[in-house]
Amino acid sequence: MSKRKVRILMAKFGEGHEAALMRLAGAFSEAGFEVIYTESEDPRAIVNAALQESVDHIGITTLPGATLDQFRHLFERLQENGAHAIGVTAGGYFDETAVNELKALGVAEFFPKGTTYEELIGWARRNIRPVD
Repeated sequence: MSKRKVRILMAKFGEGHEAALMRLAGAFSEAGFEVIYTESEDPRAIVNAALQESVDHIGITTLPGATLDQFRHLFERLQENGAHAIGVTAGGYFDETAVNELKALGVAEFFPKGTTYEELIGWARRNIRPVD
């Protein structure tokens, strides 16, 4: 019996074009991950989608306008729902001070703008496991 594919929910915080996020989702799908995408930027809706889709991980693209409060609310909702096993990564635009705060909140890794798909997929293969 084969293992199921790792399920990743991809979402964004902030304003900007979704084209890059869609290309990222395609790259992860081609690499063998099951990708679920949500257009919602509301932390409550993102966590609800993650629970409904039984995802193993949430990847957040941060665009201009993304805030630490959105991540605080995301982690609060995960805790409220007993979903602490769902990992969270983020990438995009944030300064170093904010990145340190993100990690303190629980973001497993932050990938700055310019990180290659190969680097992202490699990290995911090494670090994301199906949640049982």
